[in-house]
Amino acid sequence: MTFLGMIAGQIGTAFAARTDRASLRSIGVFTNPLLLWGIAFEPALAAVFIYTPPLQALLGTAALTPRMLALVVPFPFIVWGADELRCWLLRRRRAVPAS
Repeated sequence: MTFLGMIAGQIGTAFAARTDRASLRSIGVFTNPLLLWGIAFEPALAAVFIYTPPLQALLGTAALTPRMLALVVPFPFIVWGADELRCWLLRRRRAVPAS
C-alpha cells in the first residue's frame, strides 16, 4: 500500500513539476507524450510487483483490495492540486502591484 501510495504521489509530482508558475491547464495535460508513457508505465510496473505471486514472495507485497486502491486514487490529485495552489499564489502575488 505504501509503495503504491508513493507511486501515486509521484504521478501528481510529475504533472506538477512541468512548470514553475503556469497552471497545468494553460500548458495542457497531453503536451508531453513521453511523460504520459512514463506515467502509464509506472502503475503497470507497480501492478506486476504487487500482484505477481513470485514477486509478492520476493518483495513482501500482497494484493490490494478495491477499498485500498480507492484510498490511493486521490493522491496524485492532492499533490498536483497543492502545487497548482502554490502556482496560483505565486501568479497572484506577482500580479498585485507593490504598495
